[in-house]
Amino acid sequence: MKTLWLSVLFCVLTLSALTQSMLSGNWQGILIRDGGTIQQATIIYLTIPTSDKEFMGKTREEIYDTELFAVKKLKGTTNGKNLNFQQSFIEKKKTSSKTTWCMLSATMSYNDSTGYIEGKYTSTDCRNNRGKIILYRSNVAFPEGDKSTPSQAWFKTFVSDYSKGYFAPEIRNRERDNFKFVPIYFDYDLDEIKPEYHDFLIRLVRVVNGHSDLRIKVTGHTDADGSDEYNLDLSKRRAEAIIEFFTSHGLSKDRLEIDFKGESLPVDNNSTPEGKQNNRRVDFSFI
Repeated sequence: MKTLWLSVLFCVLTLSALTQSMLSGNWQGILIRDGGTIQQATIIYLTIPTSDKEFMGKTREEIYDTELFAVKKLKGTTNGKNLNFQQSFIEKKKTSSKTTWCMLSATMSYNDSTGYIEGKYTSTDCRNNRGKIILYRSNVAFPEGDKSTPSQAWFKTFVSDYSKGYFAPEIRNRERDNFKFVPIYFDYDLDEIKPEYHDFLIRLVRVVNGHSDLRIKVTGHTDADGSDEYNLDLSKRRAEAIIEFFTSHGLSKDRLEIDFKGESLPVDNNSTPEGKQNNRRVDFSFI
């Protein structure tokens, strides 16, 4: 019993340490003020320089499509997947007559499934300044310069992706890297997609749409029954059926490439019913 208790304790402590380490690093995202829209959100960067439960970090806030910014020092704590911080003072800023940089405190938590840190923020010195904060892991260094960051192009992409329900980039990258292709099989002499494959195809659409530089190749095949000319056309119709399914579920045609091989590339023996079934298929690959 003592051994079991020690094993459980070890697992809990290990998971806690991994979570704290996972939260350290650089994050970026948005502040959506209550009553405002996501398109009106303020850009925010957060750096957590240590995996300790208590840390001293920084945020940088920017007004999109302007040179206005503020770099603020903060004190923060982590507890498992939970993260809290309170800004203490402004280190540097660029402002205007219409801009007030308020001191903020936030309570958030990390979501393993989506890859986002999400929660609420409120101002400690500005009335009625509160809202939602959303962050995702950043692959760039925390921006500490005296000007706004060189490119804010990611802001519109993020707003669009988040509004569509897409997960954070690191989760989407993992989905892409671990995605397992399976062939879509067809009945004899038919080009109709069976309902049992719809969920797989929709997941594939989601993966491709989650990466602006990703395209997919769709290749149709047949068994050896019939003439070469007929089978080439049948394999084309099968590939076209998949293309039509993809486009009807939001995948742009410029993200797709079609190919069709007829009976020329079998994966099984055409002398058995089972082998023929395995050859009546459409294959996929990322390009």
